[in-house]
Amino acid sequence: MLKVGLTGGVASGKSTVAAEFSRLGVPVVDADALARKLTSTGSPALSQLTAVLGPEILDEHGRLDRKRLRQRLFTDAGIKAKVEAVLHPLVIRELKAGLESSHGAYAIAVIPLLAEHPETRALVDRVLVVDCPESQQMARLMLRDGENTESARAMLAAQAGRKQRLAAGDDILGNVGGLAQLRESVRRLHAHYLKIARHPAQQYPGIRLP
Repeated sequence: MLKVGLTGGVASGKSTVAAEFSRLGVPVVDADALARKLTSTGSPALSQLTAVLGPEILDEHGRLDRKRLRQRLFTDAGIKAKVEAVLHPLVIRELKAGLESSHGAYAIAVIPLLAEHPETRALVDRVLVVDCPESQQMARLMLRDGENTESARAMLAAQAGRKQRLAAGDDILGNVGGLAQLRESVRRLHAHYLKIARHPAQQYPGIRLP
């Protein structure tokens, strides 16, 4: 089965693109969703994170305070490294299992940090990058998540740059228009990936969609 890694910067539209592939019947395995499951209340991973970072990462009900942790992740590289040391191996294991249990011509693996962690490239056969200008990411973070300018800039700075992400991609989906345009781009990619899945021995050049 063809495995396509879907990546992109924060607020680039990865979740929307993944949802569109899912609407077309494509199996989707999401690293962020797996991380949320792994850090559910009472989980071993949450206990490990609490031991490493302290109880202040929990809310009053003993659940992971994801917003507070995210703010610390994007402003403290040391915290980010500690969290990734705990979660990254577990998420990789679950991604592999999810892909192996998927059925269909191809599957999508949503891996937000694929460019930052080159070893995750080995999980997939092809990489699709969802791309948009950083100014658009900033606007979405501020409108969608209520971030201020300073925190939005910090979130962008904590991730791989746009140039690095684009260099990691085989295919590029520009998310600068509306939902209708995005859906049409996903439909074109869907047809492209079905073709590749039917003829895996052939070489297929990357495609870039606006």
